[in-house]
Amino acid sequence: MNKCLFLDRDGVINIEKGYVHHREDFEFIDGIKKLLTKFKNKNFLIIVITNQAGIARGFYNETDFKGLTNWMKIQLGNLIDEVYFCPHHPTEGVGMYKRKCDCRKPKSGMLKKAKREFNIDFKKSIMVGDKFTDLDAANKVGINKLYLFNNKSSEKREYSFIRINSFDSIIDDLFKK
Repeated sequence: MNKCLFLDRDGVINIEKGYVHHREDFEFIDGIKKLLTKFKNKNFLIIVITNQAGIARGFYNETDFKGLTNWMKIQLGNLIDEVYFCPHHPTEGVGMYKRKCDCRKPKSGMLKKAKREFNIDFKKSIMVGDKFTDLDAANKVGINKLYLFNNKSSEKREYSFIRINSFDSIIDDLFKK
């Protein structure tokens, strides 16, 4: 079974600016390529799981998202193995995108799909997210190494997670022991 680094996109790979779907608005967070390279060198799969309510709301379409995703992957040296996205929203969606689903985080549908398609061992995997919905989804499937990036909320959870403000914190925690 494979170990995997799971990442949210907006707020982890790129600076959160609200419904980013154009290259000119996409700004990488410092250190993301270094983080991906370190994990890839340790034989981790790298998979992005991202809610994309902008599709649901009609701000952009799936073709726009996939085009930006391909560009992002190239800019990051093709280190990302797969990107799963949820285009739905239960209350704000338009047309076929307005629905409850099993893929929208905090549900774990995208993670479960990745496990099936890539033979992933959740116990050896890691999740990095900037919102508790990211960590909640990962915790539900048994991912125990959870990192909350750049989130100053004082919310608590019944499970353990580590707050970080830089990717070097993850590298130090996992690889410099």
